[in-house]
Amino acid sequence: MDDIEALKRLKARYCRTLDTKDWDGMRPIFADDAVVDTTGSGGGVITGADAFMTFLREHLADHVTVHHCHMPEITLTSPSTATGIWAMEDRIRWAGGGELIGFGHYHETYEKTGGTWRIKTTTLTRLRLDMTEPAP
Repeated sequence: MDDIEALKRLKARYCRTLDTKDWDGMRPIFADDAVVDTTGSGGGVITGADAFMTFLREHLADHVTVHHCHMPEITLTSPSTATGIWAMEDRIRWAGGGELIGFGHYHETYEKTGGTWRIKTTTLTRLRLDMTEPAP
């Protein structure tokens, strides 16, 4: 499999493991020192893959999520590094009702170690964010 296809599969695995709450399956997707930046979406910056897994468990475990990533723009910058931009749509339905529907992009860097690609940095930007409150 070529590197671009491997990176597409990596991102597909990210969406699947996130939405199925497979935190153990998701952890190897990220470099140990990964940086996740959601400030453009009202969040913060999380450093470290383990810290990100803890954050996800605490904030999304009880909610239904659907993430779609498509139209990748992937550039191999060396034999072991790459960048990518993914158009995305996500939906979160909170356990108590209410829903978030978001549209935007993931801007990412990747590193290949031991023959395996991992996400090194990811920044979520938003073009639109629709939210509904839970019914009374």
